[in-house]
Amino acid sequence: MDREINILNYLPDFLKEFREFRELAAAENPELRLIWVLLDEVLNDQFVADATENGIKRWETILKIFPKGSDSLEVRKFRILARLNEKLPYTRRTLESQLDALCGESGYSVELRNDEYTLVVKVALAEKGKFDEVSSLLERTVPANIIIDLSLLYNTHAVLSWYTNEQLAAYTHEQLRSEVLN
Repeated sequence: MDREINILNYLPDFLKEFREFRELAAAENPELRLIWVLLDEVLNDQFVADATENGIKRWETILKIFPKGSDSLEVRKFRILARLNEKLPYTRRTLESQLDALCGESGYSVELRNDEYTLVVKVALAEKGKFDEVSSLLERTVPANIIIDLSLLYNTHAVLSWYTNEQLAAYTHEQLRSEVLN
């Protein structure tokens, strides 16, 4: 917060002349500036998009989210926003909108097999870093009588047929199957 803080401005003119009050103001001004900075951080911590590390920790505690050690601040904010966007009752449309928010519109596929009571969700390889979060979302929102079949949407022959053998020779079989090709 860009705020000029000078406690001398709040003193009557005759007190500003005393050295003791000038020294007192010089000592208190940095403390007051620090308080304003901390107050600004507290305000920002109320909003996930602007939150600091402390604010994110607080949100994670409230929502019972356990971050991984390798998670960046942006990933942690993303998880918090995903949790806040969850809402019941469960419908397929609601689930798809939540998956859109997590993975993007082309980052997954959903198939509901009503006769088998199975929900098949496949996460695109480009979004495989969010696989655990999708799993967590499904566990929390899908009714208990529906079986969740969650997997990655691996590369298939249809995807790889656009590449020449020379282009594909640079990759291992595992990479061809489970990595995003450029």
